[in-house]
Formats: sequence, C-alpha cells, structure tokens
Amino acid sequence: MPELLEDDLPEVTISDYAGVRSLHLDSIWVQGAMRISKPLKLELEYIQRMMAPLLWQPPEAWREGLCVQLGLGAAALTKFCHQVLGRPTEAVELHPGVLRVCRHWFHLPADGDGLQVHLADAADWLREGSRRGQVQLLHVDLYDHEAAAPVLDDEGFYAECRELLAPGGGMAVNLFGRQASFERSCARIAAAFGADSVWRLAATKEGNTVVVATRENALPDKAELQRRATTIDATLGLPAKRWLRGLKPWLPSSDERE
Repeated sequence: MPELLEDDLPEVTISDYAGVRSLHLDSIWVQGAMRISKPLKLELEYIQRMMAPLLWQPPEAWREGLCVQLGLGAAALTKFCHQVLGRPTEAVELHPGVLRVCRHWFHLPADGDGLQVHLADAADWLREGSRRGQVQLLHVDLYDHEAAAPVLDDEGFYAECRELLAPGGGMAVNLFGRQASFERSCARIAAAFGADSVWRLAATKEGNTVVVATRENALPDKAELQRRATTIDATLGLPAKRWLRGLKPWLPSSDERE
C-alpha cells in the first residue's frame, strides 16, 4: 500500500471528564481511555474483556509469554500486559500521533525493558512474520476514526493472526457495530481458526462485543472456569466472574448457515 503521511491521518485529540482521559481520532468516538489517578487500571469495560483469553490459560501462565496489541488505542492493554502482568509486550500502531499522545498523556513508557511499539500497518507487520508462532496473548482492536467496521477484517488477516499465536495462545478481537457486520466478522474468524475455537462475550452497553479465538486450546470445564475467573478477580482486579455470564460459543446465524 502507498505510504501514508501523518497529514493524511485523522487528528488525535484528548478530552478529560470526571477523572477519565479519553483519546479521540477527529470524532466523538472514544478510541481509548485512562483514569488519571490510576493509569494502569483498565477503565473501559470492553478493554477489560479483552483480557478474557486468560480464561483459556492456567493461572501459572498468566505472567509468561509474549503479548501483542494490533492497534494501540490509549495504550491501556499495552501498559497492563507490560507493567501489571510483567510480560514482554509489543504493539503495532499506524498513526505516529497516537504513539506521541500515548507517551505524553497516557503514561506509556519508552521502548525498552520488554516493551516495543512498531509504527507500521498491522497487515504489513503480520506479513513480515517476525513473531509467527511466538505470541501467547493477542489483542486486535483496529477501527478508524468513524468506528464503522474493523479496518482489517478478512479471512486472510485472521489466518495471519492465528499463525502469530503459539500453541495454546489466544486472541481477543473487539467487534463494534451492526449485527450483520458482527456476524460477517465472526464467520471470517471461524474460517481461520475453526468454528469450535471461537467464543463471544456479551456485548457491553456501548455495543462492543469481544470475540475470543484460540489455537489448540480448549475451554476448560465449568468448575475450572469458575476457579480461574475467581483468581483473575482477586489477583488482577478484573471482573472475570461477570464475563462468564455471557460467555458462549459463536454459532453462525441462519444467514451464515445457508
């Protein structure tokens, strides 16, 4: 693809309200947020749910293995993986202005000591294959300033995401928008990962639905799920027990089955 100049990208702005700082891309849509007094806390509900792949992994593995974010947002997941979980973490972000704002206003540390942010198109970075088969936890949140549909959302892209994962790794994808768009995205994820490896959480009140897909990693039984959710609540401060109420396998709609 032709190289994008920063002037071609939407303006990055921030807003502060009730102790929460939000990042915007030339629109009212919130691309990420941080509670100013608690910069490592995952503020947005859907961002908290992006940590749901931990339910597929034993607690002793939660602080091990490479984490990758495709789309930096306000750097909430990047900071959480790197500074709270203490895991090696890499993020891929197209917009240099987003990176500057995250460093200046959202407490994102400089690269080094297990943290690296790549200024690149996520599709190009995936094709390079430098981390193929190495990632245990992958977050995909790639929306433009209009937040209408994911920027990268075809079967080939999700197949590249699967190749990025190590055996036992998990991916969380933020899907936002109309039901038809959601179903198309899920069908593409299922085509890449296998339908029996795709799960969805309940939608947030804002309309975000987190979808989890795993590589060679089955969902544990109910008792083990409850144990892991309780441990996540107690040790990481995330409301994982609530996630279980809306966690279910993705099933194609009648339109997709025809």
